[in-house]
Amino acid sequence: MDQNFNQQPNQYYQQPQQNQYYQQPQQNQYYQQDPYQNNMGFDPGMSAQQETVFGQVNTLMHEEVIAKSFLYMVAALVVTAVAAFAAPDALATVLQANPSAIFILFIAELAIVFVSNIAIKKNNAVLTAVLFTIYSFLTGATLGIIFWAYDLGSVGAVFLMTAGMFAATAIYGLVTKNDLSSIGSICLMGVIGIIIVTLVNMLFLHSEGLDLAVSYIGVFIFVALTAYDTQKIKKSVAYATPDRTATLALSGAFELYLDFINIFIRLLRIMGRRK
Repeated sequence: MDQNFNQQPNQYYQQPQQNQYYQQPQQNQYYQQDPYQNNMGFDPGMSAQQETVFGQVNTLMHEEVIAKSFLYMVAALVVTAVAAFAAPDALATVLQANPSAIFILFIAELAIVFVSNIAIKKNNAVLTAVLFTIYSFLTGATLGIIFWAYDLGSVGAVFLMTAGMFAATAIYGLVTKNDLSSIGSICLMGVIGIIIVTLVNMLFLHSEGLDLAVSYIGVFIFVALTAYDTQKIKKSVAYATPDRTATLALSGAFELYLDFINIFIRLLRIMGRRK
């Protein structure tokens, strides 16, 4: 064999430079991966079996968010019930000594809701759970004072009626194929109107008729909101990831809890028997 050829192997053959004839497409040049699928660990190149497993895990996670939303809501109602029988005496003492404390309590509850929304956005499940528990307890203490004006049997009957209405509308929100977003927007505006009218009536008008009318309207609004919020939870699970499951469930539970309590209070105002 020729000696020169051994010393200069590339004299007759030049290896093509990398990517001289093939340019590798840049990442995501032809395929833009879904950010939510990426969060869930989805790989567009996975096999059919892997896709099946991924789908099953995804479904289980979605079901977990929905189930925990209702579970946390029930737990909050238990806290409220305990506070309604254990705490109203202490709260009544405070209110008798300082009647303006009722407005402080109202502002505190609004502040808890506001801070809870921030905690949910920051995915802080622990803080959300603590605030939810405090809110449930304060609501129970307030309801306990209201219960003094009503027959306990009547309170129980209204509670069962509220539970039945809530369950029916929540099931509708889960199974309906109709988009309830427009209804939700109208109801949210209605809630703002109820708050304004209630404050004006409480501070200036003191009208029993207006309060009763607001109660009737409030029942319809919060029943509709129950269906809307349930459907919203169902849609929110599309963004569920293992690290956001608890936060999403707490967020849904908080909204469902507010719907239930508002339906209950307004039905009690309409149908409750006073002592």
